Amino acid sequence: MPTTPHPSRAPGEAAAAIDETALRDALAQFATGVTIICAHAGEGRYVGFTANSFNAVSLSPPLILWSLAHRSRSLATFNHAERYVVNVLSTSQIELARRFSRPHADRFAGVEFALGWADAPRIAGCVAWLECRHHAQMRAGDHEIFVGHVVTCARGAGEGLVFAGHRFAVAKAIDET
Repeated sequence: MPTTPHPSRAPGEAAAAIDETALRDALAQFATGVTIICAHAGEGRYVGFTANSFNAVSLSPPLILWSLAHRSRSLATFNHAERYVVNVLSTSQIELARRFSRPHADRFAGVEFALGWADAPRIAGCVAWLECRHHAQMRAGDHEIFVGHVVTCARGAGEGLVFAGHRFAVAKAIDET
């Protein structure tokens, strides 16, 4: 199938570089949930990081996806992890989201969690947990995209934490009547 050039460019003309700040500001208008994704790192150690790059892919089979920057210190562990947990944070877990988004000697110190099927931290107080088996992975730009097959999941109490407009937020239902 022949490629049709973009109407504002001549054939063969490269697209202009995107300003990173403008791109971040544009993407910030898309509200996302906030998660902490965790895996077992061996010898009783765990890795985890805050991610809002999480999304549902399919209900049948049950697939989700998320991404991790190539510069992340956790990437090597996730590259080899066969199982992991996506913890969906509640509105009361903003400080936890901040903690897992910054360098910290032991992000799990003092954090209440239990180990489930994935042998990775299911953090207490979350509104949902999805324990996944590795399904697929691909390099995309400066990130690695992971697709997980959900093996078990649970719903907790509370409301999910949202990130929009470069800040944490709460989703509020709009009365459509």
